[in-house]
Amino acid sequence: MNRSDEVEYRNLELRFDRRQIQNLIRDLIQEGYSLYWSENETLFIVSIRTGRKLVKLRFQRLQDRFKLVGDYTIRDEKLSEFMERMIGHVRGHAVVRRCKDRQVLVENIMFGERIRLVEICGPEQRVLYQKRPVITLEEMVQAFTSTQAEERMGELRLEIDYALTELHDAMRMNDAEKAEECKKGLELLRREMIQLEW
Repeated sequence: MNRSDEVEYRNLELRFDRRQIQNLIRDLIQEGYSLYWSENETLFIVSIRTGRKLVKLRFQRLQDRFKLVGDYTIRDEKLSEFMERMIGHVRGHAVVRRCKDRQVLVENIMFGERIRLVEICGPEQRVLYQKRPVITLEEMVQAFTSTQAEERMGELRLEIDYALTELHDAMRMNDAEKAEECKKGLELLRREMIQLEW
């Protein structure tokens, strides 16, 4: 990796159990990294020596699990490859920014999969890859032929008519409690009708 090459990891959302962190430490040692770790009630920190730099991975304790928190800039090629394997292995989320010469690649990862890759050169941006939502032809046909909303709207109209009749009866008998109950029910039915119309 050249001096100008660096990889930034932002908005990390990676969750681990204690065994996975122990395996991570073992794998890093097997890769030849010098490291040490410390732990307190809230954090588990793994400090990795890469040349003159020290990268501290901070794992926040969440009951019996841990969450990798913070943003990291890594200039070590092996360690950045290791981080990306780790993101994929735990099916985590991250925004990965690679700086090389005058080019920047920004990669969005969700559930361990790349969903978007953007190239930035100066003021220009170009989308190199965008994962499409997986919608089958069957699902599209089913959505177009579905009549559930129309059927529910017919039912709602009948329910609203009935609720209005109950409200009218309650007001005629001066039953304020029953009238208030009917108004609340009508408000819920009205909201559902508005949602279906949109």
